[in-house]
Amino acid sequence: MTLDKYDYSILQQLQYNCQTPLRELAEMVHLSTASVQRRIQKLKDNGYIQASVALLDPNKLNQVITILVEVQADKTHSTDLQLLKHSFSGPEVQQCYYVTGEADFMLVLLVPNMQRFQQICDKLFHSNPNVKWFRTIVALDRVKATLSVPIESIG
Repeated sequence: MTLDKYDYSILQQLQYNCQTPLRELAEMVHLSTASVQRRIQKLKDNGYIQASVALLDPNKLNQVITILVEVQADKTHSTDLQLLKHSFSGPEVQQCYYVTGEADFMLVLLVPNMQRFQQICDKLFHSNPNVKWFRTIVALDRVKATLSVPIESIG
């Protein structure tokens, strides 16, 4: 699928508010409602739109501590890495990246308290024989959190 300026405009609008009514979205991008609806379905079918989600306030949900965790694997063979990736894909991990540098993984965790973080450490790191070491960084303030993709640099 090749994207045109209308597709980029639709994606730009949807990533800031995926609940925009089709009629309004059509007016914003200067297309008919039916055309916008077809394009959105095509964007979903081709994997450009992976999900429509709500961005929640972690503080209001008592997930008040953001912790970044660097993890170095003991073994980095493909099978070992796949097992680690799988173990880091559970609900306690908000984000996980396989990275370059001294560490192999960077995880983002949201927790209500340090006791919960200790439980997660025991489950994900201490009891995992392939975790060589892990280092934590506690965020003092959330300066920016978004899921937006910079579309202007794509087109």
